[in-house]
Amino acid sequence: MEEEFASRVSLTSKSGLNAIYPSRDPEMISFTGGFPDANLFPTQELGNSFQNVIGGAQTPFQYQIGQESEPLREQISKLLAADGTQVSPSKIMVTQGAQQGLDLVAKLLINKGDGLVVEGPTYIGALAAFDAYEPTYYTVEMEEDGMNLADLKKILIQQQVKLIYTIPDFQNPTGTVMSLAKRKQLIELANRYNVLIIEDAPYRWLRYEGKSLPTLKSLDTQDRVIQLGSFSKILAPALRLGWLTAGKGLFERLQELKGGSDLETSSLMIQTVNYYLTHYDLDAHLNQLQKSYQVKRNAMMTAMENYLPDFAHYMRPQGGFFTWLTVPKDLDLEKIQNSQLKPNFHVMMIPSTNLFPDKKHCNGARINFSNVTLSQIDSGIQRLANGLSSGYQKQSV
Repeated sequence: MEEEFASRVSLTSKSGLNAIYPSRDPEMISFTGGFPDANLFPTQELGNSFQNVIGGAQTPFQYQIGQESEPLREQISKLLAADGTQVSPSKIMVTQGAQQGLDLVAKLLINKGDGLVVEGPTYIGALAAFDAYEPTYYTVEMEEDGMNLADLKKILIQQQVKLIYTIPDFQNPTGTVMSLAKRKQLIELANRYNVLIIEDAPYRWLRYEGKSLPTLKSLDTQDRVIQLGSFSKILAPALRLGWLTAGKGLFERLQELKGGSDLETSSLMIQTVNYYLTHYDLDAHLNQLQKSYQVKRNAMMTAMENYLPDFAHYMRPQGGFFTWLTVPKDLDLEKIQNSQLKPNFHVMMIPSTNLFPDKKHCNGARINFSNVTLSQIDSGIQRLANGLSSGYQKQSV
């Protein structure tokens, strides 16, 4: 029998998310996935935390609806406060990673055809989450200090926009940081044109140079900012724990939606992370992450400077997991990857095609440096440079 699937299935199946997963080619050097370095996971501390939770006086294996997350929400509130963002624990929702937060917000707010502003390029997983709800996308070009707010203002004047999605700190995929002036202006525009903002902040604590800037949530004056955070990049992805904060009215409706989605986030994982945060030094762990990833970022910048051809340009990120590569507009990096990089040079990146809603931007690529060794960075960028040169010559003929 031929199945008739909902329309959202065909929409989300074209997201390109499968491209981030590891290749089975043993020779492949992959700069695709936004994975943390597994060698930096606090394995022993998390293991001890887990053992203490399952060996405790109360069983962690039963439903804990409405009870399980309060201690962790208090810990998250303290974490946010130390970063300058004051949020009551009662306005913090623990989610199945920040990705669930994206889906819940989209489910709550986006009807078919509703205006949604995204950065161009943007996080591939966000587009996968949004696509199912069939918004009308408006893409705002990224500049060196964040999205082009002059273009955003024109869109807000001319179009009906309900929601703006942004990653202000070490943007995925470009690594860009939104300037303080633009953060303030973005809040002002949202207030003036009655628009909500999703602030996605998974890389917020992974700064390697420069001064930390206030979150959009801390600058919010009218409860317009929905902020998402995650333990995936700073502890371990397999925990599948993130959080969401929002104004009272939005928060209550999001809680209702979450209950219908999963009843509760894993109590076992919540208690494990709470134990870790209570008994171990997260700041020391973050400091180790920052130092280690800075070394990799520096190695990536050196390799790109040494090997990339003159027609290729790249960003120097101040933090996060990614740099952004661009080539002349007449080059299609997805075609070059499929014809040259993967089969002949055994190296992969994420071409820009699926990082824009219209899938028509082909001359950019996201390159990850967190989940590769220093030797892989050097040899992988050398392979990438050779493959780009080969592809350039073939496309120019």
